[in-house]
Amino acid sequence: MSYTISDVAEMLGVSTYTIRYWDKEGLFPLVKRVNGIRIFEDKDFAWLRMLNCLKNINMPIKKIKEYVDLALKGDETLKERYELILEQEKSIEEQIKQLKYYKKQIDFKKAYYEEAIKAGSEAAVKDWPSPQPTLKVDELPKRKR
Repeated sequence: MSYTISDVAEMLGVSTYTIRYWDKEGLFPLVKRVNGIRIFEDKDFAWLRMLNCLKNINMPIKKIKEYVDLALKGDETLKERYELILEQEKSIEEQIKQLKYYKKQIDFKKAYYEEAIKAGSEAAVKDWPSPQPTLKVDELPKRKR
């Protein structure tokens, strides 16, 4: 089956501008063209999913282009492509770590507001967090039993 840029953009949840930009950057070297129009086929979707994944994990376009160029060279670049993927995996792990850190702050604020709502006033949680100025994530106070 054949797909237009609009079809592919909708399927990937990106704009047609994004697909055109990726094409301009040389990320679709094997996509068929008919009278200058890109025609995506079923076989292109594994590649499209990979490009979309790399974009969504914040790999810079320059690095994605490097990955594309290496892939075009075939098996002689397997190790280099593997290294690029490992490098990006490290980046993802750091992003996950950062998100978990910020999730703690969101959890704190969620609990803070739940307690304030339950009490009917923020006065009930006025001692949350510690009055000491810090950039560390606020911790939930220990419950008194």
